[in-house]
Amino acid sequence: MGDRRLVRKVIKRRGTVEEYAVEKLVTSMLKAGADLKTAREIARRIEEELAEKEEVRSEELRSRVLELLKERNREWYENWVVYDRAVKKRAT
Repeated sequence: MGDRRLVRKVIKRRGTVEEYAVEKLVTSMLKAGADLKTAREIARRIEEELAEKEEVRSEELRSRVLELLKERNREWYENWVVYDRAVKKRAT
């Protein structure tokens, strides 16, 4: 994708801002059980969808990842949801 990617900042739930890092998306999907190839494909698709945005909310990223994981493998989706509930205390 090169220079086309404009997303530079992620606005976290608590209002803090951090630099966008595709590796964080990929790592989260790997922890949910996705294989590396699929995790990278999903991350690339999300980057393409967000190509013209300067910033994105973490909830938007999470929601889109979950949609795409669910399409690929229901177990990966459920693993992510369980992690969100147990560790991050979120209702996904």
